[in-house]
Amino acid sequence: MRKLLFVLMAVLALLIGVYPLLYAFVEHKHTFLNSKLPEVFHNMLWRTAFWVHIIFGGLALFIGWRQFGSSFRSKYLRIHRFLGRIYAIAVVISSVSAIYLGFYANGGIISAIGFISLGLIWLVTTISGVVQARNSNVILHKQLMTYSYACTFAAVTLRLWYPFLKTITGDPADSYIVVAWLCWVPNLLIAYFLNRRSAQVVFK
Repeated sequence: MRKLLFVLMAVLALLIGVYPLLYAFVEHKHTFLNSKLPEVFHNMLWRTAFWVHIIFGGLALFIGWRQFGSSFRSKYLRIHRFLGRIYAIAVVISSVSAIYLGFYANGGIISAIGFISLGLIWLVTTISGVVQARNSNVILHKQLMTYSYACTFAAVTLRLWYPFLKTITGDPADSYIVVAWLCWVPNLLIAYFLNRRSAQVVFK
């Protein structure tokens, strides 16, 4: 069951990781950009932050899943460290731009707080995870990066929850407000229980 879930996570991460390519081949009127107000859409700073966010966030999502699995880390430690550096840099860049974008989130203040909170937690857990790795605190590093990738994986869960809620409620606006929180809070709760279970195994 764990292997099946891991494969499912990897497949979803790889599929959504290439999501930024959608904007290169599909007209903006058929994408998320069509939902933005003209004054936001034509704001050069916002558009730059948007592209930076989805490109580097997609990269982090695309490579981050491979960091999990003790056998991979043990067998390919140098690759793990190399991918980890790329992941951390990508997350820092994407999370900072995400925090800025959060102030312009559809759905008003509730959505804005949700996405800004996500960006801040994503940034802090990733930087803290890197610091713990440099301090050779492997257990805490692993736990923090589990939280980090739970935030990264919000890109996937957002795209699963939103169409589901929109179909059930028939209200895209309210569904998006809920998803601003639903896309990441359950992810962090799952990460918490995974970390707790892992800690119990280590200290038995």
